Amino acid sequence: MLKTSIYIFVYIFGFIALVWRVVIRCKQNMKGTVRYLAGIAGQSGYGSKSTAEQVTQDCSSLPPHLTAIVTGATSGIGAETARVLAKRGVRIVIPARDLRKAGQVKENIQRETPNAEILILEIDLSSFASIRKFCSEFLSLDIPLNILINNAGKFSHKLEFSEDKFEMTFATNYLGHFLLTELVLEKMIETAKQTGVEGRIVNVSSVIHGWVKKDHFSFNGMLQPKYYNATRAYAQSKLANIMHANQLAKQLKAMNANVTINAVHPGIVKTGIIRDHKGVITDSIFFIASKFLKTTSQGASTTCYVALSPKTKGVTGRYFADCNEIRCSSLANDDSEAQKLWKQTRALIHKRCLRVQL
Repeated sequence: MLKTSIYIFVYIFGFIALVWRVVIRCKQNMKGTVRYLAGIAGQSGYGSKSTAEQVTQDCSSLPPHLTAIVTGATSGIGAETARVLAKRGVRIVIPARDLRKAGQVKENIQRETPNAEILILEIDLSSFASIRKFCSEFLSLDIPLNILINNAGKFSHKLEFSEDKFEMTFATNYLGHFLLTELVLEKMIETAKQTGVEGRIVNVSSVIHGWVKKDHFSFNGMLQPKYYNATRAYAQSKLANIMHANQLAKQLKAMNANVTINAVHPGIVKTGIIRDHKGVITDSIFFIASKFLKTTSQGASTTCYVALSPKTKGVTGRYFADCNEIRCSSLANDDSEAQKLWKQTRALIHKRCLRVQL
């Protein structure tokens, strides 16, 4: 019992240290920190305490028959995003590795919103073959695609490789979403052209992207790292998500395509890690730490805001947190690095997926 208590105590203090680094040090100044903690609204009218339902209340006049693909929708922020979008009348496509969990999410959504249309298709975002199979099955349905939310996230604590022999976190968070976006992009452009309704892509990133230094951002090193650090790998993948959004935004503009793409930081969301461990000390420490955290619905708010709000119409290649546009790191805005990453990624995918027209 004592050993367990000590473990929990150490874990929570480590957790608080992580929260402090992300929330406090990554805020630009004390004013920003106070705004975050107090939930003070920004220019959008929303802030860190706003929920996904609140930020989509002004979306009641959405065009009918919208369709959204939401990756990572079997739990957490993704499930909440799918729930709220479905409540606003959007048809939801859930790509899932665990079909049972996806089925449970579907049941929960339809219990609240009986007329919600939820489609479930199997996918493993770390596998190029599985992504291609998913896209083939989705496109064969011949339904429109208005919204793509690249939400799924992987944090591999130890060095693992995908079936394509790439580091698992980078393969899932970045490479998988890059390929998925490429394969459904034509459908999104076509849908926007036919309906006149702007298509929207949202890449869920993280403020942790700002921890990455330029000398640690090597494409080959991220594919097959010699010295693995789980936090660094996750941060690198989230930086790549922002660069992907920035580059694709420029290309879509050049094509005059009626499709936007933005990146968002959802915030640090409360988990149930220590829910079963009760005690005065642990409860007190977690109470303090929880002031820096968001609920799941607050965590999903920025994604839902960027995906549905009329206030983000025409906005592309930007980075949002707490439902407001903010600045990302200087490396994330480095156009030459982003272009290099884009070219290397496309070359890799072209080599591995010869039948995919890029």
